[in-house]
Amino acid sequence: MLVELAVGDAYGAGFEYADAAFVRRYNDLSDYAKHPRHALRPGCYTDDTQMSLAIAALLVEKQPWTAENLAAKFVEVFRRDPRTGYAGGFYRFLKQVTSGAEFLERIRPDSDKSGAAMRAAPLGVLASIDDVLHQCEVQARITHDTADGVAAAQAASLLSHFFVYKLGPREQVGEFIEQHVSGQWTQPWRGEVGSRGWMSVRAAITATGQSRSMSGLLRRCVAFGGDVDTVAAIALAAAAHSREIQQDLPERLIQRLENGDYGRSYLQELNAKLMKLVPRSSAAGDP
Repeated sequence: MLVELAVGDAYGAGFEYADAAFVRRYNDLSDYAKHPRHALRPGCYTDDTQMSLAIAALLVEKQPWTAENLAAKFVEVFRRDPRTGYAGGFYRFLKQVTSGAEFLERIRPDSDKSGAAMRAAPLGVLASIDDVLHQCEVQARITHDTADGVAAAQAASLLSHFFVYKLGPREQVGEFIEQHVSGQWTQPWRGEVGSRGWMSVRAAITATGQSRSMSGLLRRCVAFGGDVDTVAAIALAAAAHSREIQQDLPERLIQRLENGDYGRSYLQELNAKLMKLVPRSSAAGDP
């Protein structure tokens, strides 16, 4: 889950809000693209992955699932490895705060953008749908305490949960999500993906339902245009556990994913611990 999430994030980051002609020319999975405007080095992941690592780590550590513990983990993972990719204002905010309590005291949690959804995939490992929804709501309200912000995050976590627990064919995932979260999750997404969280999640659901392979899924996510690193991160994290989707991400993209202190090897180790939270009968045969 976590390696696939990071590959989707890092690959998509090269195309985020890029011109359609650039996307058509370079979206061939041959390598990570250098974004025409941004300074991010190809193969490096962004805030989508880093904040997902905070969620995954807190799950693995089995600490109390409180807003302060989550906020403290967001601060910890950023301060140990500061990186670009965050919205400018939130990046400056993270540079200033030093604790979970200070984070909660100073944050303005009124966003309906994709930040809470982009980090929600690890919560899909929880065995109970009620637990997925509750713990996702807690993490979402820290920064995205709006109806759309919470709903988008919950839908993203259920997308992951659907595939981890093999709850049906991929074409039915939107119907499954609509049973538990308000929104038009079965309506196919078309066109460029904007910044609001529900847009990225609907695009991820659409791409996942229409793809038979991880390579095809990644290209499809990026082809939408717009906030495609978030779409790809959400979709690939979930599809990594689908038995219907061929696990054929190009080895070049996996090997050229950054591998510093918190890169590919760290992701693999944390993912192994995360998947131990899934009951053995459900995890059998998973990557």
